Amino acid sequence: MKGGQGGTSKSTVKFRMPTAENLIPIRVDLEMEGQRYKDAFTWNANDPDSEILVFAKRTVKDLNLPSAFTSLIAQSIQSQIAEFRSYEGSEMPTGERVHCLKLDLRVNSTVIRDQFLWDLGNLESDPEEFARGLCRDLELEDPEVGPAIAVAIREQLYELSAQSVASGRETRISKKARRDFGIDFTQSSKIVSAFDLMKRSSMKTSAVRRRIEWDLFEPVVELLTSEEVEALDAREERNAQYGILLQIINSHNRRL
Repeated sequence: MKGGQGGTSKSTVKFRMPTAENLIPIRVDLEMEGQRYKDAFTWNANDPDSEILVFAKRTVKDLNLPSAFTSLIAQSIQSQIAEFRSYEGSEMPTGERVHCLKLDLRVNSTVIRDQFLWDLGNLESDPEEFARGLCRDLELEDPEVGPAIAVAIREQLYELSAQSVASGRETRISKKARRDFGIDFTQSSKIVSAFDLMKRSSMKTSAVRRRIEWDLFEPVVELLTSEEVEALDAREERNAQYGILLQIINSHNRRL
């Protein structure tokens, strides 16, 4: 899957996921009545909100969770979608914007660490297809690994896109303030951007590793034993309990 050939275009588009499908990464981690629900998946930004409650009810039923989880799952998903929609309508830059994405995941007994270049300006990119190809190349058989990789990629793309919108807002405010104070903008043309440096070195980018970068961007896969998985699960559970305890303490202190 090749990155876009965006060039140095200064055009913009309305905020969206910088991928072919406008799928939002969703991560839910809830605990109640001694049971925990933890999952990560994607959500179509165009789906009606009524689907959220349907999904929450189906999840609770399929996993045999306490009914109280229904509203918690729905609220968690809704809040993340609302945050995404708060950016909609904002201008997002187009053109080639290359970033290094990193993976550090454990899915069941599989640990994968990797890094690769990704062009945010390529609005036809496909994290799910990239993840499937990576799993094929690494001969990863666990069917849950691919979706987890795709969600991790989308989370980073979302964060970078949101940062670009926030940065654009700050730049517009700064320029207006400088104009109000009569500051000369001509000096800014002398600044060398990261994109310019890449062009000068004839660096072509894509969402896959180039052969000369294999040593630097070589993926690392580790298959854990059942004992190691149990130990990591227990550690994560302790960390989760500690986090919940801190939230309770902080909430109590705020009420005092």
